[in-house]
Amino acid sequence: MEIKKGIGVSPGVVICQAVVLDAEEYRIPERHISADRADKEAERLEHALAGAREELIELRDNTAKRLGKETGAIFDFHLALLDDQSLLEKVRDKIKTESVTAEFAVAAVLREYAREFLQMPEYLAERVKDVYDIEKRILRRLIGESREGLGNLTEDVVVLAHDLTPSQTASMDRKHIMGLAIDAGGRTSHTAIVARALGIPAVVGLNDVSVSVNAGDVVIIDGNRGLVIIEPDEATIEEHRRFLQRQVEFTRELDLLRDLPAITLDGHEITLLGNIEFPSEAANVLTRGGQGVGLYRTEFLYLEKETEPTEDDHYEAYCKVIEAMDGRPVCIRTLDLGADKYTQAHLLIQERNPFLGLRSIRFCFQHLPLFKTQIRAILRASMKGDVSIMFPLITTVMELRQAKMILRDVMEDLEEEGVDVRTDVPIGMMMEVPSAALQCNQFAQEVDFFSIGTNDLIQYTLAVDRTNERVAPLFTAAHPAVLRLIKDIIRSGQRYDVGVTLCGEMGSDPEYILLLLGMGLRTLSVAPPIIPELKKAIRSITIERARRVARHVATLNTDKQIVSYLRNQIREVMPEAY
Repeated sequence: MEIKKGIGVSPGVVICQAVVLDAEEYRIPERHISADRADKEAERLEHALAGAREELIELRDNTAKRLGKETGAIFDFHLALLDDQSLLEKVRDKIKTESVTAEFAVAAVLREYAREFLQMPEYLAERVKDVYDIEKRILRRLIGESREGLGNLTEDVVVLAHDLTPSQTASMDRKHIMGLAIDAGGRTSHTAIVARALGIPAVVGLNDVSVSVNAGDVVIIDGNRGLVIIEPDEATIEEHRRFLQRQVEFTRELDLLRDLPAITLDGHEITLLGNIEFPSEAANVLTRGGQGVGLYRTEFLYLEKETEPTEDDHYEAYCKVIEAMDGRPVCIRTLDLGADKYTQAHLLIQERNPFLGLRSIRFCFQHLPLFKTQIRAILRASMKGDVSIMFPLITTVMELRQAKMILRDVMEDLEEEGVDVRTDVPIGMMMEVPSAALQCNQFAQEVDFFSIGTNDLIQYTLAVDRTNERVAPLFTAAHPAVLRLIKDIIRSGQRYDVGVTLCGEMGSDPEYILLLLGMGLRTLSVAPPIIPELKKAIRSITIERARRVARHVATLNTDKQIVSYLRNQIREVMPEAY
């Protein structure tokens, strides 16, 4: 038995036989042709390109129908590559000037293009697999070779691979593919996005799981804890089967709580909101019993296609979410571009350390037209519901004041144009860097609410790259320094009557619910699937118990002690879930 630790990107647990996708690349020998055959090879190329384009359009449209327009738009980059005439001319020229086959020309040119991406920062290199996907798609058309597909399976399996292209992931047969385990990738990779949309348990960032497993091996994939267990022994299998049965029964119990309030045994009501990335996810917040959207990550409007979204694109997306919420609150975070996210318009800008570079509010300040376009759309959409605006990665009071000034300027512009806007839209900021947390009292006098982004707060406090699976064990919300900053932020909100929400992944872990409530937190925004479990935990405890837990945690000085203690506490509260 072997246990691999990765990054859980889609929750759930599954025990199943493995299918290991062949990680071998196409090997195309350099074959030369006679000069009079060049035109024939060029004609073969055009037929392959046309067939690949038709195939992609069909795949994009089918994906959009199954998973929503936003997910289908993932394939717009592939179509843009097929329409890139400068790139295709290089292929045509290679056929004619070097007298080589269309296959060799395609492989040589696209591999060179892929190598250019590999020289870029890690978050840009993510596009390499898209280039490989296009290469293989064209080569299949040219040489008539078909790879093992994921759409024609006859039995339940889990899929293990070094990486999956967007095409492979989107075309998966949901009926038979029960889980994914991938060597590469991060939380924002295409595979992670589509796996979450399909509801398939998935773990990425496993480094070498695809070479550690043989086809037919029994594998356990735990998307909750980011674990893959290879060839588990009978005791481990039986343990997970019992866990799965308890989960089925627990899920049925949770379904009954959907319309009930998240209220503690001693009468304290907690607000549970949902985090979303696409408008299509808004409905799932309500289905899971959420009371609104506490974090709408708007940058995915940029990541899903090759052209910058227009003001109307923004407006329409926001209106869909606001209308779906039907009067419930919607907190729209302004663009958090940069770091592990980027816009195609700035694809060639390289940074040595992007997480400490031009990202989030800094990026917006240097691209004011883009920033103002988004703010115009938010202000217009705010007329349709309970909308608030939140600025990310604020590190100084001057940054916050500058963002608020730009907001006021845009508001005045709209009023001069005769466009109706709300002048009382609540303004908040993400608390996700230590400098902001340490100045929380000053910031509390400038905003209407705080939202604690624990993903980045942990990353910057502990100096641990949260996308790097090699240092994953060092990334922990239980570090005493992180907890002290969170406690200070909550207390500052209480002192100045400023609302405080926690919207990072820490809030989605039930192990921390007692501690957070004991610290005084009363609003959480989490991944929608976790809302029922959090509601169950809240309805099983008292605030007095939560305060005792928080006081005890304050006496501990290592993250391991804290995690062990909190785990034991939640097991006492919900033994059926653990």
